[in-house]
Amino acid sequence: MKSLSLKILSTNLWKEYAENIEANLFHKFESLKESELSTENFFFYVSVSAVFSSKIEGEGIDLDSFLKHKKLGVSYQHDYTRKIDDLYEAYVFAQNHSLTEKTLAEVHRHLSKNLLHTSKQGVYRSGNMFVMTADGKIEYVAPSPYVLKFELSDFFEDLNALLNADLSFEQSLFFASQLHLILVKIHPFEDGNGRTARLLEKWFLAEKLGEKAWFLQSEKTYYDNQNGYYAALRALGLEYETLDYSRALPFLTLLPKSL
Repeated sequence: MKSLSLKILSTNLWKEYAENIEANLFHKFESLKESELSTENFFFYVSVSAVFSSKIEGEGIDLDSFLKHKKLGVSYQHDYTRKIDDLYEAYVFAQNHSLTEKTLAEVHRHLSKNLLHTSKQGVYRSGNMFVMTADGKIEYVAPSPYVLKFELSDFFEDLNALLNADLSFEQSLFFASQLHLILVKIHPFEDGNGRTARLLEKWFLAEKLGEKAWFLQSEKTYYDNQNGYYAALRALGLEYETLDYSRALPFLTLLPKSL
């Protein structure tokens, strides 16, 4: 950890983080295994990830229906399954490719097929961006396009450093959550940022810890604790330039709870 030179991520909360997570998480992680429902062409936990990450964004599909759709070929109205199908394919793509800036953009292209115009899929935004609440209030102001390009450069430099670093199991969890959090706050795409960040978190863990990471039900944990998930995101502040990452511990400690 001391040898890491990071530009946008931080080790500042590491000691406090380590004191606030369970001691036996690695053993729980090692016990993860693929579901017996999975086949050569159907992956149960990918379905869980795609459904619950989509439900966080307000998609009204339930896991049972999607499982019937993917495994049994049950046909539903196209609008009911199409965005979750896209996200499912994005997870499958990630499982078969190394994590890079280029492949992350490709993941976004997959998951945004029915979210954005073709010209915006896998492409960084060129305009200002803010997040609205359901009642029309501004909840968060993302960095300007000018700032965005510098922040992304630092972000991917840090990501590459972490991918090449010798990290413990707990440190891998710690930085995976930070990557998730910071990508959401950078908000590089016009839509699909949350879906991309949650997939990135798991993808990074798979790169560091192996394929068992894909069986982790982190997206379901975030969905089941949506109020805490969004409260932890909001706690950092309203505008990107004034975010206070010293308040990030409640968010960072959510991922270990999925174990």
